[in-house]
Order: sequence, then structure tokens, then C-alpha cells
Amino acid sequence: MAEIEGAAVPERLLITRTTTGDGVSLVILSGEVDLDGSGQLGDVLLASVESAPGTVVDFGEVGFLDSSGINVLICAHRAAESRGVWFRLAAPRDAVERVLRLVGVDALIPCYPSVEQALTA
Repeated sequence: MAEIEGAAVPERLLITRTTTGDGVSLVILSGEVDLDGSGQLGDVLLASVESAPGTVVDFGEVGFLDSSGINVLICAHRAAESRGVWFRLAAPRDAVERVLRLVGVDALIPCYPSVEQALTA
């Protein structure tokens, strides 16, 4: 009988939302954006675009993004557009940036190499 050592367990998504001095919402993600965490992420992002003049989503600590996460980003972007506020992505790692490019999200939602650039754009 085979034993499994160090089985891969998805890294739970951690979401932190802060507000800058000028009221912009910064949503910091850590872990994996997948079906397990996308519902909670959607709630946080929709609340953010409904209450702030702009939102930046920091992907600096995200190693994985699936289609449920892409859907959440598109929904949040549309909600921001309908309110007349801005929505930006920042600091995606290579794997996440590749997914964003492959599905064309980078052409729909502005994406910046750093949080600082996203905040000041």
C-alpha cells in the first residue's frame, strides 16, 4: 500500500481590505483564487466598488487564479463601470499574469506591475 507524503493542498485564499487616505480601497489577496474563495472575494470586491472611488486588487501573493476568479474580476469591473468608479489589478505573479493575458482580462481591466503604479495611474 502506497503512502502519500506532503500531498498538495490548495492554499486558502486570504483577503484583506484597507482604505487609503483618499478613500481608495486596496484589496490584498494571498493564496489561491479558486472556487472555494471566489464567492467571498466577489462579496468583498462588490462592496468595495459600491463604497469607494476606486479599487486596486493586489495579486502579489497569489499563485493561482482559475475561471471562477476571472468571473469575479469581470463582475467587479462591470459593477465599477456602472457606478462610474475605477477598478485596477496590481502586481500579478507570472502564472497569474499569464492567465489574465490568455483570457483577455488584461485588455478589459487595467493591470499594473505594482500596487503603487495602480494607485497613482
